[in-house]
Amino acid sequence: MFLAALNQTIVATALPTIGRDFDDFENLSWIVTAYLLTSTAVAPVYGKLCDIYGRRTMMLWGIGVFIAGSLACAIAPNMLLLILARGLQGVGGGGIMPVAQTVIGDLIAPRERGRYQAYIGIVWICAGVSGPVLGGFLSEHLHWSAVFWINLPLGLLAAVMTYTTLRRLPRHERPHELDILGGALIMAAAVAFMLALTWGGTRYPWLSSTTIGLFAVSVLLAAGFTWHVLHAREPFLPIPILANGVVRMGTAASSCAFATMIGLTIFVPLYYEAVHKLSASDSGLALIPIVVMTTPGSIVSGRAMMHLRHFKWVPVVGLSASLAAVLVLVAWPAAPLVIAITMLGVVGTGVGTLYPVATVSIQSAVARHQVGTATGLMNFFRSLTSAFVVAVMGAIMLAGMGVAPQRGSHVETMLSGAGAVGVDFAHMFRWVFASAAAFLFLGLLALVFMEELSLGGHGERGAAGP
Repeated sequence: MFLAALNQTIVATALPTIGRDFDDFENLSWIVTAYLLTSTAVAPVYGKLCDIYGRRTMMLWGIGVFIAGSLACAIAPNMLLLILARGLQGVGGGGIMPVAQTVIGDLIAPRERGRYQAYIGIVWICAGVSGPVLGGFLSEHLHWSAVFWINLPLGLLAAVMTYTTLRRLPRHERPHELDILGGALIMAAAVAFMLALTWGGTRYPWLSSTTIGLFAVSVLLAAGFTWHVLHAREPFLPIPILANGVVRMGTAASSCAFATMIGLTIFVPLYYEAVHKLSASDSGLALIPIVVMTTPGSIVSGRAMMHLRHFKWVPVVGLSASLAAVLVLVAWPAAPLVIAITMLGVVGTGVGTLYPVATVSIQSAVARHQVGTATGLMNFFRSLTSAFVVAVMGAIMLAGMGVAPQRGSHVETMLSGAGAVGVDFAHMFRWVFASAAAFLFLGLLALVFMEELSLGGHGERGAAGP
């Protein structure tokens, strides 16, 4: 998981260097988008395949494809091949997180899993903090390709550990039919939807024929997938999992909260630069509290799951505090920097309390042989909702700055241009925070309606289901 998490942050600080090297800033965002598209699309595929062929096998496949993609990125001679290589890297990296979470579900009793979800949070914090620093150092003092070369020894180490240690992992797979058509339909629908969200308002206007066409294609493919699921003998996403109330509400709560964090992580540095006049490096440092504070929240929630029968009240209180903190910024977007950082730290802490509860509840609500599928489903909708939230916040910013969607627009240019014509940045970010509050409220609502399962045994709920 450290390998997958590091890759999401180490590339960010190398992007300007890559753009200068290839003399191509227009397509720079696709280095990130290509990975996001493919990793999101394959998450449920890995979940299903690890239920069929075993966790260790699919983890090794994911790491192997990730290493191959990293090698292709490092030797890419131009921007097009680098973007394609990042897509290949995402095909491998998109399976690491859901399979790793499934392994935790296999090995650890439900009541103990909250503690391990906190460990996962610590891993993500270490990668999130060290990635940008390491990426900036390597690209400045060596070459931008070093951010991809470093994945080779790390990937080989992860593969060796997976091959040797996970050999003792209990196997729960059952004979399954692989629903290739269903997988292709849902992946194609996801890719079309995320392309529409990525391009809409930036590369093309929201009401352009291209954007509307992509949304239409996504809806048609989703309708085809729904029809296929209802008629297939063994569909890609089993009906009992889709109909399970705990999986449905837990996935909704987790997706809304996780997506809000992703959106704030992307746009809060711009808030610091525009409203509080921080430099780019200082705004990055000011962002650390909202990321780091998710770990204490996860630890508190995990400990509650270990010792309390009614543990759901912890994330309910946590998300309520997060919502209240965001509403403070909605009412007072020009609050002093210390207050803004404190409120965003509260948001991180509250959202962190939800992660272990949602993951463990979803895994405990299904039978053992469906844990991988349910975990992949959760990760798929997390990423998809994140893309939607980022698109919504981006559209609010574009509308607030009065910038027409066009190719090659740069954030620095837009901020300076908007400031020159007297745009009230604090008022603009009030609506960004309002959208965050709306998604946090939806996540809190889903959590309240999620049934609180007994964590006495693994898969009891799924085994007793229809």
